[in-house]
Amino acid sequence: MEPVLILDPSEHYRPDFRKDIENFRNYEDTHPNRHIIDRVRRTYLDMHTSQCVDFVKAKREKWLKFNKCQMTVMEAMELLNQLVDESDPDIDLPNIMHAFQTAERIREAYPDHDWFHLTGFIHDLGKVMALWGEPQWCVVGDTFPVGCAFGESIVYQSSTFGKNPDLHHPIYSTKNGMYQEHCGLENVFMSWGHDEYLYHVLKHNNTRLPEEALYMIRFHSFYPWHHGRDYMHLCSEKDTRMLPYVLEFNKFDLYSKSDDVPDVEALTPYYQSLIDKYLPGKVEW
Repeated sequence: MEPVLILDPSEHYRPDFRKDIENFRNYEDTHPNRHIIDRVRRTYLDMHTSQCVDFVKAKREKWLKFNKCQMTVMEAMELLNQLVDESDPDIDLPNIMHAFQTAERIREAYPDHDWFHLTGFIHDLGKVMALWGEPQWCVVGDTFPVGCAFGESIVYQSSTFGKNPDLHHPIYSTKNGMYQEHCGLENVFMSWGHDEYLYHVLKHNNTRLPEEALYMIRFHSFYPWHHGRDYMHLCSEKDTRMLPYVLEFNKFDLYSKSDDVPDVEALTPYYQSLIDKYLPGKVEW
């Protein structure tokens, strides 16, 4: 039987060293680092201009053949040393540092749930696509469904979708779009990015991680759903049941971001042991 996570009742978990909650996910011109917010805004403009049904179908066709390469999880993680997420207003460090930050905060709060530690460690691994030629706007950032109306809580929603090919489509621009009400998120085409890619990589390679972990990974960037409460009309009972797990993960993903650099060398053996348990050997990407 897979381990079951008992959720922390606190809705405001964060270590003392972190900045105030209201200062996270600041996408406005009041952001203290103008160069970061300009970079973020450009990334979302490109994303919201191009992410449409046809685009997502093409990316799924390209990436879900799993013929890019074979390498271990730790080899993929080391590649993230080269990546700074251009959509993130909260951290300007290589993504591998965020992986250790997230995993270690989860480990502090849930010491007996090693699958949860590994989920925090690998959740952004799909961003390796950016190191294999994909522009960051179709790898990083918040995700959203395509094929239906764009939710009001999407970042920069009112100013960035003007040139999206699906904006005025007679079907895709409606509330349900090409979907049936309560069809379930598993039947919805999400904007292409690292969440969706890693989810499919894990499924293809028969990971031993539990379903809760796969939901956390697949939907951790779906802020319009888990924080904006858009798209609830597409959710199944299963999605509603899994939402608290995604929210619990999100607290560690978001509020662990800081300029403190983890001791990667000291921590690596522990996370390698979890990889060996849940996703060992070479992985097909």
